[in-house]
Amino acid sequence: MSNTQARYAVDALERYTQSKLTMTSIGSHSALEVAYGARAVGLANLVVTAKGRQATYARHYLRRETPIPRGCVDETLELESFPEILNDDVQERLLAKNAIFVANRSFEVYLHQKYSYDEIEKRMRIPFFGNRYLLRAEERDEDNNQYSLLARAGIRHPRQFSSPDEIDRLVMVKAPHAKVTFERAFFLVSTPQEYRQESERLIASGMLTAEGLAHAVIEEYALGPSINLNFFYSPLLGELELMGTDTRRQTNLEGFRNVPPSAIDALRSVPMRLEEAGHIAATLTESTLEKAFEMGERFVAVAREANPPGIIGPFALQCIIVAGPPKDFICYDVSLRIPGSPGTRYTPYSAYRFGRDVSVGERIAMEVVMARDQNRLFDVLT
Repeated sequence: MSNTQARYAVDALERYTQSKLTMTSIGSHSALEVAYGARAVGLANLVVTAKGRQATYARHYLRRETPIPRGCVDETLELESFPEILNDDVQERLLAKNAIFVANRSFEVYLHQKYSYDEIEKRMRIPFFGNRYLLRAEERDEDNNQYSLLARAGIRHPRQFSSPDEIDRLVMVKAPHAKVTFERAFFLVSTPQEYRQESERLIASGMLTAEGLAHAVIEEYALGPSINLNFFYSPLLGELELMGTDTRRQTNLEGFRNVPPSAIDALRSVPMRLEEAGHIAATLTESTLEKAFEMGERFVAVAREANPPGIIGPFALQCIIVAGPPKDFICYDVSLRIPGSPGTRYTPYSAYRFGRDVSVGERIAMEVVMARDQNRLFDVLT
């Protein structure tokens, strides 16, 4: 790790009581997973909440000891809004708690609405578990983004079309949602004419804007079941682990799937939404595990080369398994932080490795404790 990248960890750890580390995340996406994992290995936890969104953490899952022990959240810190986490007074309160920050997708989304990634990286003085400099790679308009990393790793991903006029097969168009700034709008078309008709309709309905459409991604639609490969790379062990696998539940795609063919015409004017609703644990055929690990190892190697120190901890390759022969993975998205899928612990892969089910949150906390005890925290923090 370079001196520049280690600065945040160095500055914080010089003032930290390392026997009292506090795992910290913002209250959304996977905060309960982080809190649970911290408690599982004896670390404290703190969830940063936004006003109006605190009940889950400050009431329903708050840790209580009597009359019986229950809950997993030790403490909450309520802000007016999530971007306030970058305020100096909030940073000082977290530093006083010996905080180690675990970034999730909600952290990226809510803060990036107000701040650039440069500002987020520089103003967050709390050490990150993982590589804070890789979070931006999830964005399509960043250098060394996920598409670049996938290509360099030789991982198959959907073909992209630079212009609607090139469309010659079923494609998915992904554009910024006009009303919900942290979401994307999606639609399926198979010809340039369908693209123009559908985009005009969605702009007229207020779901898209012409400006957003100009920055849309047009990519080949892969046919097959979706599977998220939820990996964990341990710098301490120098090994890649498959923590678990899952598939998504999304609105209103799930509803479309359940409509009988005889009624589908009635929904042709209803725009498709792929909002996250939840996840389902799913398993792979054992014959595909080797290919999954090969993909993950290539991605880790390329990320380390592109943005040292590379991947630390959890990441996910979100794939479609397409028909063969031989059947193959097509990776359509990458998550470079903790996945929002706590159900992966209910797949068998962590138990095959550790002899028991280990959640992603617990695995993060295990790595922190191991690094602390080996005096190697700088190997897992940035």
